This record gives sequence, structure tokens and C-alpha cells, in this order.
Amino acid sequence: MMKGTRKWILSGASLVALFVLVGFQQAKKAAPAGDPLIDGFKKTTVASVSDAVDQVVGARGYMSHEMRPRIPGQVVGRARTALVRPAPPERATPALSTRHSVEMIEEAGPGEVGVIVMENGLDVAAIGGLMATAAKSRAMAGIIADGGIRDLAEIRALGLPVYSRSVIASTAVGRWASVSKNTEVQCAGVKVRPGDIVVAGEDGVVVVPREKAADVLKRAQEIDERETKMVPFIKQYKSLSKAIAVFNRI
Repeated sequence: MMKGTRKWILSGASLVALFVLVGFQQAKKAAPAGDPLIDGFKKTTVASVSDAVDQVVGARGYMSHEMRPRIPGQVVGRARTALVRPAPPERATPALSTRHSVEMIEEAGPGEVGVIVMENGLDVAAIGGLMATAAKSRAMAGIIADGGIRDLAEIRALGLPVYSRSVIASTAVGRWASVSKNTEVQCAGVKVRPGDIVVAGEDGVVVVPREKAADVLKRAQEIDERETKMVPFIKQYKSLSKAIAVFNRI
């Protein structure tokens, strides 16, 4: 091979390597930044967030005690919603019974939370193994279902956190029909809108209105910090009442 040809090949390879490196660096720069509010809520407790919503919003943010972790795990993320209502069999076809729930999941981004409301649907499964598999493949943070859940073993194997008001073997097909997606819904006693922040754990599920999220997070962090100081105080003085008097917190 001629010396000039070899130099040309080497410089061409160097250019390719340079383009690859630049492309990689640009890809790194283009990676979406994390949501600081979501990151902050991940470090708080559900109870503190609930108290913070009470104090900042002046309205209840916690869902009904019936909303329990069927597949446990921390859930923090922005909400996407789907609404399903009772319907006659001819309208509750396989395609229509879960249409908006499926579309909501398939349009979800990583870290988002699916909120599915089955109106008067405690005896109907809002989600099963197939929908949970789709949600997991989309890297969703979890599912909150005002209704039932089925296929627990399958969903547990997926590792997708799911909170629901019941566990039931039934299907929505022939019974319920999809109404809407990404609209305001009432879920277990609380209003949820797309973009609101859902915080869930063993203590339950709390919804933070999106326009108040920064203030709620700040208050929740203040509550956490105060309680962190109260614990050693209680241990030292062996008195909760003294701690309440000093810290004005229970």
C-alpha cells in the first residue's frame, strides 16, 4: 500500500472516530435533565407530603385508606389519567373497554404515573398483567387504580408498583367502557389532573397540585427536618409532650 494512501485511510479513520466522539458528547448533552421537583419528592415521606398539602393547599391531598399497595414500591412522578365507566356489553367491547387506559400507557414517558379511574368499579379490574407489562416497558413509575387489580403474581414478577382499592379476578370487557384520557378525574376521593405529582408509599397515596408543587415540597422538607430533630430530643428527655411544645409538631 502506498504511503499516501495509508495516511489518507488513517486520517479518515480519525475523522470517523472524532465524529463518533462528538456525536456521543452531543447525545450526552441532549439527554433530558431530571425534574428537580420529582427528585425532591423522592427524598420525602408520604406523611410529610400529605401534611404539607394540607398546610399549603388547604385541601385534602391523600387518597382513601382503601388505596393500598398491592405491588409495593415507592411511586413518585407526574400523573397521566384514564377514565372508565359502566356500559352495556355492546359498548364494552375488548377494544373499547380499555382503549384510553391503553393509549395513556402507550403515550407515557419514563417516570410518569398512570392513574386509572373505574367509576364504581371495585369489582372490576382496572389493570392486569398485559397492561402492567406495557407500563413496565415504558419505564413508568407505577399505576394508581381506583378499581381492582388482577394477575398479581405476574405483575409482582415485573416489579411494577401498583396501588389499587381492591383485588378482583374480573375483566372490564362486557362491563365497563373507556371514556377519556388525560383529563381531570376523581381518584379515591382526590382530584387528579395530568401533570399533578403523585407520591405513594406504604402510608398511602398523595396528590400534589402541579401549580403548588414547589411550595408543597419546601414545606414537606421543613416537616422532615423538624421531625429529624424531634427524635433525638424525645429520646433524650423521654417526653413527647415536651417535644411537641418545643417544635410545635406532632
